[in-house]
Amino acid sequence: MAKGKAKTKSARAALWQALDEAAFGPDRILNLRESLPSATEARAHADAWLRTRQVLRSDEVLIITGRGNQSANRVGVLRREILLMLPLLRRRGVVVRWREHNPGAFVIVLAPMSALFTAPRRKRDGRAPDACNAVPPSLSALEPGTLKLLQRLAIQNLELLGVVDPRQFVSDEMVRTFSMLAAAIPDADNKEERLRDAILRAIDEASD
Repeated sequence: MAKGKAKTKSARAALWQALDEAAFGPDRILNLRESLPSATEARAHADAWLRTRQVLRSDEVLIITGRGNQSANRVGVLRREILLMLPLLRRRGVVVRWREHNPGAFVIVLAPMSALFTAPRRKRDGRAPDACNAVPPSLSALEPGTLKLLQRLAIQNLELLGVVDPRQFVSDEMVRTFSMLAAAIPDADNKEERLRDAILRAIDEASD
């Protein structure tokens, strides 16, 4: 009897997984339940994954945490960790909102990249940028076309933030923008090409 129930439960789980993959596609699903990470690992993985999906322009994604039936007091540790993380990512311009998909998963609506650049600066990021309009030395290895697009986006971001004379802050804003985008783009031979695509999408979003 127990074996039959387990088989039924497994078949039901496979059915729900197939339905989720049909609705979202495998690239827009993060299944934390399968790898069983610690709470800290799950939070770091989910944070990085959501930022990557934002840059790759995924509107809605699914994070599966599991219900936590095997956890102490039947309180889902992964579920709780993700719920604690989401309000922080909303303040940082990564997510817009979320909803429960089922007791063990969340549908998360990602913010446009323009929200990422105009989110309130954290205190440690709040120093005044150096007055400089030159190409930052740390970005000198980038191709000229990439630097030109990055500079354009940096100026656009500063204007959206209400900076009266954005030209004097362009250098620092280029570095900040590059850091946020590059960290969210998967390592690949065409990473700079993907970076340019992400910059162009961010520019287009603000122009709409």
